[in-house]
Amino acid sequence: MALETRKIGRSGVEVTAWGMGCAPLGGVGDRITNDSSDAILNAAWDCGIRYFDTAPLYGHGLSEKRVGRILSTKPRNEFVLSTKIGRLLVPEKEGERHEGMRDSEGLAIRYDYSSDAVIKSIESSLKRLNLDRIDILLCHDIDSWTHGDEQPGIYEAAANGALPAMHRMREEGLVRAIGLGVNESAVCVRVMQEFEPDCFLLAGRFTLLEQEPLDRMLPMCLDRNISIIVGGPYNSGLLANAERHRATYDYKPVPDELWDKAQQIRRVCDSHGVDMRAAALQYVLRHDAIASVIPGMWALDEVSQNEALLNVEIPPSLWTDLASEGLARSW
Repeated sequence: MALETRKIGRSGVEVTAWGMGCAPLGGVGDRITNDSSDAILNAAWDCGIRYFDTAPLYGHGLSEKRVGRILSTKPRNEFVLSTKIGRLLVPEKEGERHEGMRDSEGLAIRYDYSSDAVIKSIESSLKRLNLDRIDILLCHDIDSWTHGDEQPGIYEAAANGALPAMHRMREEGLVRAIGLGVNESAVCVRVMQEFEPDCFLLAGRFTLLEQEPLDRMLPMCLDRNISIIVGGPYNSGLLANAERHRATYDYKPVPDELWDKAQQIRRVCDSHGVDMRAAALQYVLRHDAIASVIPGMWALDEVSQNEALLNVEIPPSLWTDLASEGLARSW
């Protein structure tokens, strides 16, 4: 099945409008087997997905290994792969384990946004992936969402090290496109002012629930021909679960006001006979700056579920009603 493709900025890279976020394949660790991971990736391929995103963080390298085991068997020119730099994998005693990862890889994370670390990280990623190149290279988590009060120093390190190194690699043809993988729009705005990225992978901030990037980031992206890849389109589960005890927001318990807003959105979707998950996936793809939406999938049935949701026919009146009730902005 051939999916719609969209361009990544001026890079010449084209990604499928529906891609696969591969964080769960590492993050859930042994909760899924290697065979199950293989089946999920092959099912995604059979659905037409040709854009896959991963990172060293996800399962402390496990996601990259699982992704590479399948993609290394596919024709290299038929898919696009993104991974990230900024966190080096080191022996456990030399770094810190990420508390959100359930893997048993025996490795830890050390933040390093220097130019030398970019090369080290890519070399290690390519070994885990068993591939010869990375298409889209993203600088991971240089935002306040991740680093809090330490963010200014993190940004300075990346601005003087990793980001210039990534630009050189793009000029030399070692990667085809560069950008950030982050959880907030403000740092993307700053990078657009100081560097020349091709794209941003923005997780959880431009969704059916949240549209703050419409104020500044997305107009700037359109003006500069920079593409957005939407991660976390369900806000880490809030827009996908009708039962509150199963829902999370930014991977934490859902605040009352956001749970209430999600239920108001659900009510409007239900009045149009539309699954809120379908609205969540399709809402972001309506914006011209969006190149791809990449929900994470760690169960085989989620692949077919997302395929069906993306094919739901949504009446324009749904978007109008959501906007008129102040629940989801139009543009």
